[in-house]
Amino acid sequence: MVILLFGPPGSGKGTQSPRITALLQIPAISTGEMLRAECEAGTPLGNIASAVLAKGHLVSDGLVNQMLVGRLAKPDCRDGFLLDGYPRTVPQAEFLEEFLRENGFPRPTVIHLATPISVLVERISARRQCPVCGRIYNLLFQPPKKKGVCDIDGTNLIRRADDTVEVVRERLNSYEQQTAPVIAHYSGGDYHAIPANRPPAEIFRDIEEMLKPRIANCPRLSAHGT
Repeated sequence: MVILLFGPPGSGKGTQSPRITALLQIPAISTGEMLRAECEAGTPLGNIASAVLAKGHLVSDGLVNQMLVGRLAKPDCRDGFLLDGYPRTVPQAEFLEEFLRENGFPRPTVIHLATPISVLVERISARRQCPVCGRIYNLLFQPPKKKGVCDIDGTNLIRRADDTVEVVRERLNSYEQQTAPVIAHYSGGDYHAIPANRPPAEIFRDIEEMLKPRIANCPRLSAHGT
């Protein structure tokens, strides 16, 4: 099974992704993490990407596609995978469709964590981070035990410069403009908009309910009683 997980910053992808992959017993692949890993490992593709990023440019679709193909060729992706952060453009979506078809994978199931921008701004602007250990808190959902202080090392928490209301709103508007064509591309297929302005458990309940018929048709998963 192939899952494409879409959602703007603050929509809860980081919470739902591990739940979905545990349910389906498939790996989650974040293209951002994949890119960083390639760069840090100094692979040929990583070196090319590092040089591009050092100049302040965006990594091309072609380069991201090559990295992705290499990752999907690994044994843990044999029975499927979840992609987070890909495809970001319609050409990437078209490339992925051809790859899936040529390699015998089913068409993707698209899960879109749809959340009003006003809610996302509130969520993200409520984030605080420990400047020492890096732990992130959310004053709305996961506040520190002691107000304004990290639970781990007692350091005063800070708000990152890119978590201000103005910056967050600009980032979200850019995300919407960038991903709208991709969402439209998939809207006629196995596409599911899941309202994400709710507790995480409720969101996952709806995702699980939506996936049940697909799990029932998958011998590997149904045999394990998933």
